[in-house]
Amino acid sequence: MGKIILRLDRVMADRKMSLNELSEKVGVANVNLSKIKNGHVSAVRFSTLVALCEALNCQPGDLMEYDPAD
Repeated sequence: MGKIILRLDRVMADRKMSLNELSEKVGVANVNLSKIKNGHVSAVRFSTLVALCEALNCQPGDLMEYDPAD
């Protein structure tokens, strides 16, 4: 079975944005953003995804990658 890999860390690095700065812009606690950044979540709300895309000026596909796994 495949899996979704979260690339929030890469997009944040490209934008030179810290977790604290992103947390303020998105309105999501640092702890929860850290879990998303490190891939320790099983779901992400669409409202959070929209807020991340707006704050980082990106598309959802920039934040996620599908790995079909062998």
